[in-house]
Amino acid sequence: MVHIRKALDRQGWLGQSGDEEKAVKKLYVGNLPFRATDQEIQELFGQHGTVHSVALINDRETGRPRGFGFVEMDDDGAVKAQQALDGHEMDGRALRVNEAQERQPRSGGGGGGGGGGGGGGGGGGRW
Repeated sequence: MVHIRKALDRQGWLGQSGDEEKAVKKLYVGNLPFRATDQEIQELFGQHGTVHSVALINDRETGRPRGFGFVEMDDDGAVKAQQALDGHEMDGRALRVNEAQERQPRSGGGGGGGGGGGGGGGGGGRW
């Protein structure tokens, strides 16, 4: 017997009781106030549905907030939150809320460079 089920994107699903699966969407939240906390974002988005996670992004080197983050919510709540909160003002900043896009692989790495030639020490003579 073959079972056909709708495929879910990489953002995944959360298994609920039994065979029930609940789609989860990841939202990008931009233009955040630098002093925004996970808790504030959880409460703000929680008004529109179940929040599964909040991740505010910090600079790797300085540890300072970068002014954006990601919120994972149930599909229905994510749609409502995006509609309600895109453009919502928080501490004088208009939030940008969009469905998160998968990161594109970085290009330009490896190989390339290296030219240069035959090493060796100065002078024009042969070995």
